[in-house]
Amino acid sequence: MGKFIVLLVVVFLIVWLVRGGRPGRAAPPTPSAPPPPANASAVPDTIVACAHCGLHLPKADALPGRGGVFCGEAHRSAFEREHAPR
Repeated sequence: MGKFIVLLVVVFLIVWLVRGGRPGRAAPPTPSAPPPPANASAVPDTIVACAHCGLHLPKADALPGRGGVFCGEAHRSAFEREHAPR
C-alpha cells in the first residue's frame, strides 16, 4: 500500500509539472499597446469652410481671398464677382 501512495504522489507531481504548475513561472506576457503613429504628436490642422459653398477642408488646402477662404480658384472668383462693389 505504501508503494501505491508513493506512485500516486510521483504521478501527481509529474502531471502538475507538465501542466505548468512550476513555482516561479512567469505569467504569460501581456500584449503591449501598439506604439503611437509617428505624426501623433503633430497638432491637427484647423478645418475651415469655403465661403462660397460651405465645403469643409483643412486650412492648409484653402485658398485665401476677399471675404474668406475658398475650396478652389473657381469658387474664389465666383464669390468675388458676386460680392464685388457696384
